[in-house]
Amino acid sequence: MEPPAAKRSRGCPAEPDERDAGAGAARGQGRPEALLDLSAKRVAESWAFEQVEERFSRVPEPVQKRIVFWSFPRSEREICMYSSLGYPPPEGEHDARVPFTRGLHLLQSGAVDRVLQVGFHLSGNIREPGGPGEPERLYHVSISFDRCKITSVSCGCDNRDLFYCAHVVALSLYRIRHARQVELRLPISETLSQMNRDQLQKFVQYLISAHHTEVLPTAQRLADEILLLGSEINLVHGAPDPTAGAGIEDANCWHLDEEQIQEQVKQLLSNGGYYGASQQLRSMFSKVREMLRMRDSNGARMLILMTEQFLQDPRLALWRQQGAGMTDKCRQLWDELGSEEEEEVAATSPRHTVFGRALLAGELHWNDAYLQRILASDSYGPSLTGSVGGDKPTFDPQGRPLWLGEPFPTACARVDTLRAHGYPRQALRLASAIINTLRLQRRHQLESYKQQKKELLQKGSTCITNTEGWVGHPLDPIGCLCRALLEACRLEEEALTLYPDSGPEKRKVAYQHVPVPGSPGESYLVLALEVALLGLGQQRALPEGLYAQDKVVRNEEQLLALLEEVELDERLVQVLRKQAGLLLEGGPFSGFGEVLFRESVPMHTCARYLFTALLPHDPDLAYRLALRAMRLPVLETAFPAGEPHPSPLDSIMSNRFPRWFILGHLETRQCELASTMLTAAKGDPKWLHAVLGSIQQNIHSPALLFKLAQDACKTATPVSAPPDTTLLGIALELGLQVMRMTLNIMTWRRREMVRWLVSCATEIGPQALMNIMQNWYSLFTPVEAATIVAVTGTTHATLLRLQLDTPRREELWACARTLALQCAMKDPQNCALPALTLCEKNHSAFEAAYQIVLDAAAGGLGHAHLFTVARYMEHRGLPLRAYKLATLALAQLSIAFNQDSHPAVNDVLWACSLSHSLGRHELSAIVPLIIRSIHCAPMLSDILRRWTLSAPGLGPLGARRATKPLGADRAPLCQLLDAAVTAYITTSHSRLTHISPRHYGDFIEFLGKARETFLLAPDGHLQFAQFLENLKQTYKGKKKLMLLVRERFG
Repeated sequence: MEPPAAKRSRGCPAEPDERDAGAGAARGQGRPEALLDLSAKRVAESWAFEQVEERFSRVPEPVQKRIVFWSFPRSEREICMYSSLGYPPPEGEHDARVPFTRGLHLLQSGAVDRVLQVGFHLSGNIREPGGPGEPERLYHVSISFDRCKITSVSCGCDNRDLFYCAHVVALSLYRIRHARQVELRLPISETLSQMNRDQLQKFVQYLISAHHTEVLPTAQRLADEILLLGSEINLVHGAPDPTAGAGIEDANCWHLDEEQIQEQVKQLLSNGGYYGASQQLRSMFSKVREMLRMRDSNGARMLILMTEQFLQDPRLALWRQQGAGMTDKCRQLWDELGSEEEEEVAATSPRHTVFGRALLAGELHWNDAYLQRILASDSYGPSLTGSVGGDKPTFDPQGRPLWLGEPFPTACARVDTLRAHGYPRQALRLASAIINTLRLQRRHQLESYKQQKKELLQKGSTCITNTEGWVGHPLDPIGCLCRALLEACRLEEEALTLYPDSGPEKRKVAYQHVPVPGSPGESYLVLALEVALLGLGQQRALPEGLYAQDKVVRNEEQLLALLEEVELDERLVQVLRKQAGLLLEGGPFSGFGEVLFRESVPMHTCARYLFTALLPHDPDLAYRLALRAMRLPVLETAFPAGEPHPSPLDSIMSNRFPRWFILGHLETRQCELASTMLTAAKGDPKWLHAVLGSIQQNIHSPALLFKLAQDACKTATPVSAPPDTTLLGIALELGLQVMRMTLNIMTWRRREMVRWLVSCATEIGPQALMNIMQNWYSLFTPVEAATIVAVTGTTHATLLRLQLDTPRREELWACARTLALQCAMKDPQNCALPALTLCEKNHSAFEAAYQIVLDAAAGGLGHAHLFTVARYMEHRGLPLRAYKLATLALAQLSIAFNQDSHPAVNDVLWACSLSHSLGRHELSAIVPLIIRSIHCAPMLSDILRRWTLSAPGLGPLGARRATKPLGADRAPLCQLLDAAVTAYITTSHSRLTHISPRHYGDFIEFLGKARETFLLAPDGHLQFAQFLENLKQTYKGKKKLMLLVRERFG
């Protein structure tokens, strides 16, 4: 059959919020309505006034007035629907932008006056206060209506929006709430028919005089045509009357500005990349659904107009030409459009496009006799009909009807269609039949699995039974059923609402058990829970493409949000337990079954809901279900247990899993499930170790494992209670696993992880801390062990936390020193200094560390590290050891003639200062090293000058400081002076080889410094003069430069 009986767009049943002024007085005084009013109401709802006039030759004036009176809409719900958004406005704006709210405020503030109803036409003035410093604004509003629907509106505000402006709302609400105060006149043609010729002429002349600037040309044109005997106007009987209501053939529907709808959709599509545009389009889709639920024919009209604009979107051709896909936002809008198209019903092929599914809906029919019987009765069964015919069963063993005529998503789309078009009872009947069918199919599936169970378990894998899953399906079959069933159980007062589909922002509702007719002991609330779990627990393949995969996630979250609104009572808990058991036994048909398809959708989010709901009632079942759901099959086949990702701290691996665009999200949900179980299992060692085993087997991302470890540690150490040692041990074990997995992959997070691990071990006790120190090779790099583990493990705060006695404290220190020495041997370059620092208070350990440094120097330890350690020794009051290390560093150093800014310059000067302070013997020993390692003339002369400023300090034998400084011309400084002079000569020739005129000034300054060094020798004047003469002869071609030399030096 066709979708049950196409009724009028909108009837007028009495509602709590109606202001039925016409009968209010009578009812208020305890009197029934007059028969005239009752009859006039029914006529006003159903008949056009023209039909009344044709049916009866004479209609008394009082009857006409009552029909005209009752023809205006009587419910504010429709006014609200045509003047409100489909979604709540931004937070903070309240409802200020909503025309209905503004209109209500205008009405309540007394802004409506001069209201007049002439026939089927209502007019009035609205005075709206102006802004600060602005005058009051006056708007004239006109409304035409017919059969309890507003058919056209006009307002002086020139509103260009989809729905009625606030001024139209104010006038309409005034007419509904204060109907008795509105002056009522019959259609103007009735009044004119009572006038004689003189009265008519006076009426016309006064009308023209009052509005001559607007109507005079039209009046003259009409007069000319009437005076012309053969004119068209004289051939027509009667004259039009805009106040006389609609004709018999006129459509009876609410006013809808089609042009404005088309224009606005076109504009919003062109701005489709913006959030606001997408939100407004969704608002329009929501408004379509609201109209359909009210059985308003404008819902279909509006949807057609929107569809036409979507199809005319110029980007479609561009995308097709470029071979590019839609953006995600556009896909969402097209999906929503597709779901509105007659509440689309799709064929079974997963390759259908959005509109392919919608167009196939046209092939569906409602005239199936069996379907009609299901929709018509709550008690339809075999006893009522006998055999329907055909091979397919039509009833289950309990005699309840089944619906096997089409694919499951298609059948659910029928339910949504019935619900959306205002047929909730029929929707529930069909939903019950569909669920009966699902139950029967599940029973057959379980029987089939029991026969193949042994073979499947030996094989260890299965083929997917549902390539197109129900959750994430374009038709949202599970959501359709759940919403239809839950709507029947909702406990909330029917109230006027501005936002009928405000989604998750709707206020929380309560539900009650509503019995299912013909099924004793069952309720629609039970069916909703059962079908939701059946869909969520279905084993299904992850679809291809980012958008489709994201849709699976979003749809799953939406369904779970619906279930979380339902407060579980004992009856629902029993359903939950039964369904959980069936999911565990479901084999290849269940995502919780023992055998999974490699690319099936994981069950983590659903399992988390089930675990939380079942835990207070059946902990054993809750843990078994959640542990089974911890699997992530696509990773289980890629990595053996415990192996990390190729890039461990990145959850998603686009190189190895290009199809799994949401893998990172799925792994995060897996981690959340594990964290929930760990928290719940606190204090229960049995389940804690079971959860730990599952985590180690199934989670392969070190970043998520580390997060789990942190969560477990935090849970195990509450502020106001003693710690849970078992959970702390599990946190530590997870942390150790992360350390092993990421040992060879350095990231910025490693330092954070190492510090956390030490603090976690500290919480457990000294033995745990010493264990990680003793086994550091498999957990940490030498640098991490020496600079973080050993140091943090022996800080004052750590020792206070552990509250150790002296022997145990010394044992911990010894363990840390051993660790530091091992690290120094393995990586002396980075760990020698930390080892020395840690071993300061133990002589033997310190000596061992020092020896490691000396051995490493012979093995190639760099001069920079040796200088660093040498400075440390000087700081510790060990100058001779500092001198020894400095000489080892100088032996490895080489500074060329042009390296004035070498990084080691400061270290060399420090070493020279150290040797000078130690005495003549040390200074004499270091001079040959300086000459061999440093070839930079300015640096050599700087060292020479520093050494000649003061006498050298004490020597190794304790001799007194010399009374006067050393001379540059005497040993041991004479060798350094010769080296400096030679370096200046060599550097000068080197610079002159490729010198450019712009560097002449720098070279003259360089020669000035050279002269100062030359003059330190007894015959320095002669040497420098000879050096200059040699330059003049060798580079006489550089005349300008030589001229500058002569001007400066003669």
